Amino acid sequence: MKMSSIKAISADILKVGTSRVWIDTTNLDKVLDATSRDDVNKLIGLNIIQRRAKKNHSNQRLKKRINQLSKGRRRGPGSVKGTKYARYPRKRRWINTIRALRSELRDLKEKETIDKPTYRKYYRTIKSGSFSSRAQLVSHLKAESLIKEDKNENNTSA
Repeated sequence: MKMSSIKAISADILKVGTSRVWIDTTNLDKVLDATSRDDVNKLIGLNIIQRRAKKNHSNQRLKKRINQLSKGRRRGPGSVKGTKYARYPRKRRWINTIRALRSELRDLKEKETIDKPTYRKYYRTIKSGSFSSRAQLVSHLKAESLIKEDKNENNTSA
């Protein structure tokens, strides 16, 4: 029987593709003498014909790329898809800013650094978009002399 036929039969028996069938070249005469499926099956039992291990695809390059992305690399202008505001919408920017400012104002009220009327006034002022950051809000409140000095701070400095 031809070698290609033996390979095809053994691939069918082993339930793999022909490329994964390995034939021992030292016993070629026994292999070529095989005339039936049973003969091929016996050769498989004698380990003259074997199934090769599966070759897997390596994820090494993928893992390396993901690691680089997590460090903020590979994000140059050539990788940018979408406009500035498609990637970070104006509304999301506004939400982040307003939440930060409101939490700062709430903290100042809870520490009793500002009183309730000031809190209400500046809550509305923040909503109008007058402040762009926490630092700007606090510096404005200090400039207007609306922040009360904390009693604990005076004791620690004395």
